[in-house]
Amino acid sequence: MLKCPNCSSKDIGKIGINQYYCWNCFIELSLSNGIISTHQVEEDGTLSSLDDLFEEDERRFSV
Repeated sequence: MLKCPNCSSKDIGKIGINQYYCWNCFIELSLSNGIISTHQVEEDGTLSSLDDLFEEDERRFSV
């Protein structure tokens, strides 16, 4: 099960192919090659990367 690297919540909703949304801290997550990319949704609908806030091992997804 996917866990949010920002808040550790498991309250994650699927919004597309390999795209998810954390309902706890309201960030968008995408999964590619076992690495979770994190994005903040801005007021105008664009996405800003939050990946620089996390170490790669914190963003690694393993089943």
